[in-house]
Amino acid sequence: MEYYVDNSVTRSGDGSPEHPFKTIQAAAEIAVAGDMVFVAPGIYREYVNPKSSGTADHRITYQSVEAGKAIITGAEVAANWKRIDGNVWFMSVSNDIFDSYNPYTTLVKGDWFEEAYVAHIGDVFLNHKSMYEVTDLEKVYHPVRSFTSWDGDFSVYTWYTRQNKEENTTEFFANFGEFDPTQEEVEIAVRKNCFLPKEEGIGYITLSGFTVREAATQWAPPTAYQDGMIGPHWSKGWIIEDCEVYESKCSGISLGKYLQPQNENKWTTWKLKNGTQTEREAICQASYEGWNKEHIGGHIVRRCNIHHCGQTGIVGHLGGVFSRIEDNHIHHINNKQNLAGAEIGGIKMHAAIDVIIRRNHIHNCTRGIWLDWQAQGTRVTQNLFHDNCLSFPFETREWEEMLPIVGTLGEDIFVEVSHGPTLIDNNILLSDRALKLCAQGIAVVHNLIAGSLAAIGLGANNGSSALPSPRYTPYHVVHGTRVAGFMTILHGDTRIYNNIFVQKKDIHPFKWVMQQFAEDNKETIDFDDGNFKVGTFPYNHYPDYAAWEDMIVNYQPGGIFGGGSDRYYSYLPVWSKGNQYFNGAVPMDCETDAHVDTEHEIEINLKQTDEGWKLETNLYDFVKEHTCSCISTETLGMAFEPEQKFENPDGSPIIFNIDYFDQHRGLYPTSGSVENGEKIKEVNKLC
Repeated sequence: MEYYVDNSVTRSGDGSPEHPFKTIQAAAEIAVAGDMVFVAPGIYREYVNPKSSGTADHRITYQSVEAGKAIITGAEVAANWKRIDGNVWFMSVSNDIFDSYNPYTTLVKGDWFEEAYVAHIGDVFLNHKSMYEVTDLEKVYHPVRSFTSWDGDFSVYTWYTRQNKEENTTEFFANFGEFDPTQEEVEIAVRKNCFLPKEEGIGYITLSGFTVREAATQWAPPTAYQDGMIGPHWSKGWIIEDCEVYESKCSGISLGKYLQPQNENKWTTWKLKNGTQTEREAICQASYEGWNKEHIGGHIVRRCNIHHCGQTGIVGHLGGVFSRIEDNHIHHINNKQNLAGAEIGGIKMHAAIDVIIRRNHIHNCTRGIWLDWQAQGTRVTQNLFHDNCLSFPFETREWEEMLPIVGTLGEDIFVEVSHGPTLIDNNILLSDRALKLCAQGIAVVHNLIAGSLAAIGLGANNGSSALPSPRYTPYHVVHGTRVAGFMTILHGDTRIYNNIFVQKKDIHPFKWVMQQFAEDNKETIDFDDGNFKVGTFPYNHYPDYAAWEDMIVNYQPGGIFGGGSDRYYSYLPVWSKGNQYFNGAVPMDCETDAHVDTEHEIEINLKQTDEGWKLETNLYDFVKEHTCSCISTETLGMAFEPEQKFENPDGSPIIFNIDYFDQHRGLYPTSGSVENGEKIKEVNKLC
């Protein structure tokens, strides 16, 4: 069946082309496997709750008739503003419009949320851009420019809310600056979600071509039900494509966890167990409540423009397994800096088992991609990253006050307490910090890396002050969800092949101050070294495979009981070969074939033009071509703990003979993400 929706009609019809439904929900009530729902242009101020599931062969498809013109929003127009003083305006609304969920009495909260930040899940939008909530009415009358916001100029557009219990209303005070809210588009968020089933198991749905914006989503940690404006809610086989997704209070798209009532934010509510322990419990509980390839995951998110969300563009724990995230533009995430915690990034996924993240453009996020726990079989390939590191917009800021934030600097890719195998190949990584690797079982192959490796050998403990606190994390059966074992992170087990490393010259000077601060306080900072120096040298003290194997196999016990030994708890080996280093980037000690260019000054600049993003560089005038060996699954071996190869999700091997531009590589390829440097000069367009 085909159903038609058009909210411009006077009265809802029967869903036929001649008499369309007025709401998308009317179609969602009756659409079943194989049905198509065509939605005409318009603003749909509703929460769409799909009631039925499609099948693998007969999906239910919701299609915007014109790309981006069907808009699903969690906001309502706020039109009755009254000026009370200069730029300050007042408005009140009846609480009846919120039903049982008032975003202006509900605070952002949950495990790993920094509770020093007080924020309601609601928002006020000026021309579809969220203003800045303040907790003191005085800051509406006299706003103070934020020194942490990446958009400090807009941070003086502030709002404050309070409850009038006698009138049963929510009151708003807002400073619109030079704007008159009666002449602009001003809205307030009133709904929690936009397109997300209330029930679990509503699978095989396609959402195509919509604009989805402005919902009052809640913080989405891995130990809670994970909210999003869009999401499959613990099901299988969704496709979210060609959508623009923006201005979610917390997360734009959730591929995440279902509700476990006894383990919902258990750390912050019960407090007697640490979040790391309750996270392990959540994983084990899911494993006997249907978390498997047959029922969960296998989603596709493609060609979406995801931006200006407060926590994440895409979030997921457990529910995103076996998925593909490809050809998306993900940018300006958490730029307001009005939310803080350990769950922030363009993409933040736990247990990204066999997830492929490819050909995305990810930039201007507090952190690009954060793969936390169980990045087993995860592949990050052919992506462009830049400007995903903390910026310093104010030269007059007292720098010393920023020093304690070492560890929240941000980077292009963060892999945390995972045993792998995690594959990072053919990417262009241009942020000041490229890779934060508090993990093992990682292969870094054929990338252009103009940022540092950070936190090598750190970040695996749980933050106790005196007692041991190793974070034991699970690993799984090969290409499956069943837990095979638990182990802490030993570090190493890393392969670094055929990359180009370039030390940029334009790093903000305070970042070197922060690095020195981390080095001076390394006895007390166990989460991040603040490193901004480019190269593989942070692995200098790691063994090669022969030395490591000799330590294990040829160990000679002493004493009547054999004595003690650290051999099973020492660093795992590291392999490094075929890399090239420029502008002072430094190889690790044991890398015997490194090409280190000390003669030439390399310029590398990414610019946005009307034609796209272009890389302006003289790098490829000096790169040595066709000097390294072809890398394959066979070359990389297997990740130590899960005993799994660096291979495709279907178990087939990978030969790294395709570059960033899908050009073929020969028997003797060139280091870096681009096989032919002339391609950069010829096309000069990365996305």
